[in-house]
Amino acid sequence: MEYRRYGSTELRVSQIAFGGATFGREIDGPTAWRLLDRALERGINLLDTAEAYSNRESERIIGRWLADRKNRQEIVLATKCYGKLDGDIITEKIDQSLQCLQTDWIDLFQIHHFPHDGDPLDEILESLDRAVQAGKVRHLGLSNCGAWQFCKALWRQDRSGWARFESMQPSYSLVERTIEAEMIPLCKDQDVAIISYAPIASGFLAGKYSKGGPIPSGTRFDVAPGHQDVFFSNRNFACVDRIKAIAAEAGRSLVDLALAWAIFQPDITCVLIGGRKISHVDQAFETLERGLDPELRERLDQASQPDTFG
Repeated sequence: MEYRRYGSTELRVSQIAFGGATFGREIDGPTAWRLLDRALERGINLLDTAEAYSNRESERIIGRWLADRKNRQEIVLATKCYGKLDGDIITEKIDQSLQCLQTDWIDLFQIHHFPHDGDPLDEILESLDRAVQAGKVRHLGLSNCGAWQFCKALWRQDRSGWARFESMQPSYSLVERTIEAEMIPLCKDQDVAIISYAPIASGFLAGKYSKGGPIPSGTRFDVAPGHQDVFFSNRNFACVDRIKAIAAEAGRSLVDLALAWAIFQPDITCVLIGGRKISHVDQAFETLERGLDPELRERLDQASQPDTFG
C-alpha cells in the first residue's frame, strides 16, 4: 500500500480509501463496523462519508465506531454536504457533521456538487475558509462538477486568499472516463489530489447485468435503481462485453480488471472502494497485489475508449 501526498498539503493518504455509501442503506451498523475494522487492518487511513448517505446515518455509524475504537488520530476523515447552500448553511452543515461523527475536526470537508445556480459562491467559499481558520475543518474538497466550475472556484479562492479546494472527487471507471479530457489535466496543473469513486461503476462492472435483462434481486441496481440511468447504455454494455473478453484471456475476473485499471491510474491519488461484505474490502487488496502490466492496461484503455464502441 502506498501513502500519497494529498494535493499541496503534507497529508498522506492511502492509495485505497473506504467509503460509507452503503452504511445505513444496504448494511446495518454492526456490519459496517466489521468492514471499517477490516479496512483499517489492511492499511486504509482515508474514510469517506456524506450527509446524503442515508440522511447522515452513515456519518452516525462512523462516529459511533470512532468513539468506540478510540482511533480518531489514525484516520483521515472525510465527509460531504449537499443541497441548497449559502454561508450560514455551510456552517450549520459542518456543525451537524461534527456532531454525527463525534469529532472535533474533519480532515476533509467536501461539497458534494458544485453550488446550484443562485447559490452565492463567494459566500460559500468564504464560509468554508472560516471553518478552516476555526480548526473545524483541515482541508477542503469538491465533488461531481465540471472542470470549468472547479477552475472558477479555485480562482475565486486564490483571488480572495481563502483556503482552497485541495481535492476533487469524481466518478472514474472503465465506463466513465469523462475526467480525462479536462479535469485530470487541471488537477495536475494545480497540484490538486484526485480521490476517484465508483471504480466498478457502482457494480455495473461486476458483469451481473445484461442489456434488457432482469435486475438481480438485492444487487446495487435493485437497491438503488437510480444508478440504472447513469450506467445502463448501449455503449456501456458494449464496453463490458469487450472487457469480459480481455478478462477471460487474462484469466482474471471482470471486477478484478476494473479495479486494477482504476487503482493503477498514475494521475489518481487514491481510489474509493465500498461494499457490503468483508470480501469486498479484501478483493481490492488482492487486486493491488496482482498488479496490472502495461500491455494489459493498454488493452483495457483501448477497449474502453468512448469512441471505440457504440
